[in-house]
Amino acid sequence: MSVNTIPIWSDPPTLPLAGSQLGDNAECDVCVVGAGIAGLTTAYRLSLEGKKVLVLEARNEVGLGESAATSAHLSSVIDDRFDRIQKVRGPDAVRSAFESHAAAIDQVEATVTRECISCDFERVDGYLFPGDDKGLNILEREAEVCRAASIPMEWVDSLPWMGLRTGPALRFADQAQFHPRKYLTGLARSVLTNGGKICTGTRVQLIEGGRRPTATTAEGRKISAGSIVIATNTPLNGDVGINSRLAAYTTYAIAAAVPRSTATAALFWDTLDPYHYVRFHQDEYGQSFAIIGGEDHRTGQGQNWADSWIRLESWIRARFPFMGPIRYRWSGQVFETLDGLAYIGLDSSIGENVFLVTGDSGMGLTHGTIAGDVLTDLILGRENPWAWLYDPSRLPFGATGKFLRENVNSASQYFDWLTGGGIDPADLSLGEGTVVRRGFSKLAVCRTYTGELCMLYATCPHYGGLVRWNEAEQTWDCPLHGSRFSADGKVLHGPATADLKPASIEIETSLEHSR
Repeated sequence: MSVNTIPIWSDPPTLPLAGSQLGDNAECDVCVVGAGIAGLTTAYRLSLEGKKVLVLEARNEVGLGESAATSAHLSSVIDDRFDRIQKVRGPDAVRSAFESHAAAIDQVEATVTRECISCDFERVDGYLFPGDDKGLNILEREAEVCRAASIPMEWVDSLPWMGLRTGPALRFADQAQFHPRKYLTGLARSVLTNGGKICTGTRVQLIEGGRRPTATTAEGRKISAGSIVIATNTPLNGDVGINSRLAAYTTYAIAAAVPRSTATAALFWDTLDPYHYVRFHQDEYGQSFAIIGGEDHRTGQGQNWADSWIRLESWIRARFPFMGPIRYRWSGQVFETLDGLAYIGLDSSIGENVFLVTGDSGMGLTHGTIAGDVLTDLILGRENPWAWLYDPSRLPFGATGKFLRENVNSASQYFDWLTGGGIDPADLSLGEGTVVRRGFSKLAVCRTYTGELCMLYATCPHYGGLVRWNEAEQTWDCPLHGSRFSADGKVLHGPATADLKPASIEIETSLEHSR
C-alpha cells in the first residue's frame, strides 16, 4: 500500500499559510497554542475585541493538523446522538447542545461572509439513516428525544442519494459543508489583518498557570500572557484527571471520483457502531468526489490499520456503484469524552488563566467554533450561555460505565511490558516495524521505504505506554492516550510533547549484527 495517505483537502498543497518565526521571548494579551479551527477561531474572536493575540503552531504551516483531516461535515446533530446526551446529562443539555452547534454553523457562515473567505461553504440537509435492522428503533428513539427538545427534524421515506435504498430516515435541515483548509487559511489571514501574530514551527512543551501564565517552547523561549488557550486537540501536560476522561480513537476516510449527477449536496450518516458518514465535494477542476468516513477504533489498538480503509471501500461500493478508484485515503484523531461533548473552559489542573478545548468527539469543526465563542467570553469576564455545558470540570455520573470501560482499556495496555519481543529486526521488510525486548528495555524498530533502519526506545514520553507500529501510515502510535510519532520518532500528535528517544549506539550495533 502507498504511504501517501493524505486528505483530499491537501490539494492544492500550497494552500496553507506559513507564519513568522518566534525569535525571542514574547508578551501578549492572549497566547493561543494550536492553529487548528479551535485556536484560530478563538484568536480571531479575541482579535476582533482588540486583544493582542499570539498563535503558536508546531507545524510549519497552519491548516495541516486534525482540523484538515476531517470529512468537513458541519452538523448541529451530535455524533453520539441526542438520546445518549439525554441519558447522561438530561434534557436541558440536549437542547443546549443543539443550539450551540447550530450557532457554530451560523458563526462560520457569518465569518465567511464578513471576511470574504472562499471556502465552498454550502448549506445542506443532513440525514440519519438505519445501518442495519436495529437502526429503525434507534431512529425512533432519536426522533422522540428531538421532539421533546423542539429540535427541528422530519421523517422521510428514503434518501435523496442514487444507489442507496434505506427506507425511512430522519432529515435535519440547515446543516453545512465547506473546505476546511481554505476556511482555516482565511481565518489565519483575518487574525493577521486584525493585528495578531502567528508563529509556525514553534512547539510548546510546557505551560504554567498564574497571574501571568507562561508557555515555554522546545527552544526554551518563554511567552508571558494574560491568558493562555490550549487548542492542541488533546491538552499539553494535562493531569491524570483530564486524560482519564478522554479516549483517543483513530478515524478513517477515503475519497473517490463520482459522476457529477450522482453527487447529492447533503450529509449522510448511519446508525452503526462504528458508524459511517458520507458527503460530496467538487474540486478546483470541477470533478465531483464522494467522501466516506468511519471505521473508528482506539488509537494504537487496530490489528491492521489498512483494513479500516478496505472496509470503508467495501461498505460504500455495496451501496453506491458509481464510484471510481480510490484517489485519497487518510486518517484522523478523535478524542471521545464521557458524554460526547467537548471540554471547553478553565483548565484548573494547570493553574490560573489557562484555558483549554479538547474532546472533539467527532465534531471538532463545530466544537472548535463553539470554543472560540465560549473562551472569548470567559477570558473577557462575560457570561456565556453554554459555558456550563462544556465545563471541563464536569463529571457526568450517567457515564460511569463508559468511564470504567475506557480506563480499564487504557490500563490494560501496560501489559505490553510483560510480553516478549516481536519479529527479529533483521527480518523486517521495507515499511515494516516491530517492538523488541533488549534486556529491561523495549525498542521500536522499523525499516522505512528508503531502507533505513530506525531504532528507538518504545516508551511513550507521556505516561510510559509502549508504542505500536502503524504500517499503513508509517507511524508509531501509543495505545494509552493517542500520541503519535513518525518512523524516526518525531512527535506528530500529543499529548506527548517530546520525541521518542533514539536507541543507544550499543543497542543499534547489536541489532545491526543480528541481521
